[in-house]
Amino acid sequence: MGKKKSKPAPLPQSLALPYTGVESHAHLDLPPFSSDIEEVLKRAKESGVRYICNVFLGHEAWKNNRHLFEQHDEVFFILGTHPSHVDQCTDAELNAMRAAFAEDSRLRGIGEIGLDYYWDHFPRENQKDIFIKQLHLAKELNTRVIIHSRDAAEDTIDVLEAEGFVDYPVLWHCFGGDAELAERIIKNGWYLSIPGTVTYPKNEEAREALKVIPLDRMLIETDCPYLTPVPYRGKRNEPAYTVFTAECVAKELGIDTEELWTTCGNNAIRFFGL
Repeated sequence: MGKKKSKPAPLPQSLALPYTGVESHAHLDLPPFSSDIEEVLKRAKESGVRYICNVFLGHEAWKNNRHLFEQHDEVFFILGTHPSHVDQCTDAELNAMRAAFAEDSRLRGIGEIGLDYYWDHFPRENQKDIFIKQLHLAKELNTRVIIHSRDAAEDTIDVLEAEGFVDYPVLWHCFGGDAELAERIIKNGWYLSIPGTVTYPKNEEAREALKVIPLDRMLIETDCPYLTPVPYRGKRNEPAYTVFTAECVAKELGIDTEELWTTCGNNAIRFFGL
């Protein structure tokens, strides 16, 4: 007899927020969601998530999995080569990405792209080369850029500045840096997306950084299935849990949770052109 599948814990009623939120970074096409994607999308809507940005890690992922969202107009897409997979970003891949944008109006940006010095799977110069090629593609397509930067903030900013992306629509995904880094990002005219890690008790630096981020530059994300916020840390993350991040951020800033939720949602709608 198979083990009974456990149900996700229900959202506290106090965190069923208005239908104005946007989940700005999810990976719902990955295997952890293969058995219950419809339920996940239903819970997101019930929690107040109006739109979800699904990030496809490469052209094949987009081609093979976009059908999952055919009946869900609330889901839009981002497509790009992650810095941990730069060996896959050939000229053929870039051409395939270019063709995808011509075909699919739900594609709203290139990402997540950038530099990852934490895992360092590939030489840093190789990472920079692929990062720059994708930045050029974003400009060619006149579309947005979603940044992945881990232990590589200085080089990431240097590349963006050198390639002419100051005051370009750039979103710094999964921001967890300090106030100084936040100020540099804001100064360049970019946006920041706050993940569930801001709820972790020891992450005081990230919570302090919130105080220097203008509310009109802030978005909320899960990066699901990863980085689950308190109170479900350690379990699979999902878009509905953006409400917990919003509650934490609002409390830290001393503002109403619904106000923060709606403001960040409107920022995402403006950034992604929804």
